[in-house]
Amino acid sequence: MSKLLFIGGLGMQEVLLIALVVLLFFGGKKIPELMKGLGKGVRSFKEGMNNMEKDIEEKPMKKE
Repeated sequence: MSKLLFIGGLGMQEVLLIALVVLLFFGGKKIPELMKGLGKGVRSFKEGMNNMEKDIEEKPMKKE
């Protein structure tokens, strides 16, 4: 018997209920725009993190 668990112990019924509420609240046309914006934000965050890692690797810390 396989049970699908999500973050915080949410089950499939809870996830479907949340998705339904989001669909009713935002409407079908607005959701793709929201997901596109979310994707761009995540991509920008990852690029920023990669740039920070490169900066840290390029600039060795000075020992006092």
